[in-house]
Amino acid sequence: MAIESPRSAWKGFIAVAIAAAIGFSATMFHFRAESAPIKVGILHSRTGPMAISENSMVDAELLAIEEINAKGGLLGRKIQPIIADGKSDWPTFAKEAERLITQENVSVIFGCWTSASRKTVAPIIEKYGQLLVYPMAYEGLEQSPNIIYTGAAPNQQVIPAIKWSLDHIGKRFYLIGSDYVWPHSINEIMKDTIRALGAELVGEDYIFFGSSNVSRAVQKIKLAQPDVIISSVVGDSNKAFYQALTDAGLSADKLPVVSVSIGEEELRSLPIASLQGHYSAWSYFEAIKKPENERFIRAFRERYGANRVTSDVIATSYFSVILWAKAVEEAQSFDVQRVKRTMLTETLDAPEGLVSVDPYTQHTWRSFSVGKIQTDGRIELVWTIDRPIRPVPYPPTRTKAEWEEFLTALYDRWGGRWANPTEAD
Repeated sequence: MAIESPRSAWKGFIAVAIAAAIGFSATMFHFRAESAPIKVGILHSRTGPMAISENSMVDAELLAIEEINAKGGLLGRKIQPIIADGKSDWPTFAKEAERLITQENVSVIFGCWTSASRKTVAPIIEKYGQLLVYPMAYEGLEQSPNIIYTGAAPNQQVIPAIKWSLDHIGKRFYLIGSDYVWPHSINEIMKDTIRALGAELVGEDYIFFGSSNVSRAVQKIKLAQPDVIISSVVGDSNKAFYQALTDAGLSADKLPVVSVSIGEEELRSLPIASLQGHYSAWSYFEAIKKPENERFIRAFRERYGANRVTSDVIATSYFSVILWAKAVEEAQSFDVQRVKRTMLTETLDAPEGLVSVDPYTQHTWRSFSVGKIQTDGRIELVWTIDRPIRPVPYPPTRTKAEWEEFLTALYDRWGGRWANPTEAD
């Protein structure tokens, strides 16, 4: 029998030790990778004209993440939010989306309010095969394979708003919005609806994004003598717009405005005396009486203060994170494609009631309500469809090709942008 020399034995011991060390290091690396926080991107306007609306979306997304982390996180890992400021500027949104993906290595992005920001971000999301969850009511006319749309589609917000206004206010409509792709698109959808319902369009106008120059627009409204205004004016421009209506003698009892962009959160920063009696149309209002909504409101106020209010975009931003987390748990993976496929089967008891992601459109089944603005800044429910409405991102009044032709014409008219770059004199 051969006897191993001490030198050979020592070499064997060293080899085993090295192998063990390598194995231990690999195990520790794997352990650290598995236990490291999972990064998610939060991309909203923290500054600029849209900060009035988007900062509250960040609050809601952070609340959802904190609740998930308090329960142990996802798949044994805590969630680390990486917050980026789009600065109410479309190119900045695109730049920050790319940074979140390529430098921060986020697993998903929750973000955007305006359609101009979403349309600028979408090519970046698609280029890198990433996932954007978009928690904002919008114009539809889009189905990106890399976006889950959790806000209302046009048949879940603006079309029912027209029908309700016709039934309860009058038949002469004036459409006004901020001068970018969302208001132009929903106004086109509403014009088709107004014609189909036998109502009358008496005027249409736009306010430059972020501008307070509204006097000419208000004078045109006064001359047109509509029964109702449907407003898609966003951000800080609403302060000047509603005040100018009041100054022109167009109070809510004489000419009601139905807004599809103002919720409870915006009212905290707007001149409430000039908004009293006007209306708002969304899928969610704080006044909804449901146990899940009461729990949500209580949690939001415990986190951010008793004076805080909730609104559609806040509730939607919150449940968007919960939906994604639910899909991660069911997929047992953070892989973008696996999580996206699982999200397409999800249903959630959200603050407004049941919401489901539609697997055919990647949009979400949402309900619809109309609320009246009160003197204390609350919005009182006056009418509701207490059931989820199936999303239809492309209204059937035109073909998909015709809608895409309309969008292309806007984009070309604005010099390859999704907003008008020039304010009218």
